[in-house]
Amino acid sequence: MVSGMLLRPANSGDIPHIVRLEQSPHAREFVGQWPEEEHRQIMAGADARYFVVDDEHASFAGFVILRGLQTEHRAIELKRIVLKTTGRGQGRQILQSILEKAFGEYHAHKLWLDVFESNERARHLYRSLGFREDGVLRDAVYRDSQFHSLTLMSQLESEYAAARDLVISGP
Repeated sequence: MVSGMLLRPANSGDIPHIVRLEQSPHAREFVGQWPEEEHRQIMAGADARYFVVDDEHASFAGFVILRGLQTEHRAIELKRIVLKTTGRGQGRQILQSILEKAFGEYHAHKLWLDVFESNERARHLYRSLGFREDGVLRDAVYRDSQFHSLTLMSQLESEYAAARDLVISGP
């Protein structure tokens, strides 16, 4: 439970909501879009986990996709995080829950992501939660008749543990 928000495993009945939110104007600017069938195939596989964010009224409020759960390298990708409403601190809370799942439940060595270089708000949030910038994939995405660069960011299990221990024990 995340302050009025519930992060739960997604099911195939959630896919139409996921696709609709991906294609919304505010999400399209920052995340890719997959057709329903691609989501169904990925969700059915062992390498990914989908989570739905339900609000206090049990209404669909967003989703998260993790990939790479089967890799021997223990490097899990935060493929997507999309919320219907932003600017209320819910993204931070959901990401904290995802960090706990990645490092606690799935025993990741690394949680990584890519984010549009122009999405300074998201990059700031990721940095504030301990992610570090690893590099830039220049002109990696062609959208709306122009190329966009992606910033690669990651957090290692040792960095997550050190930050968590600091919070628990205090300065």
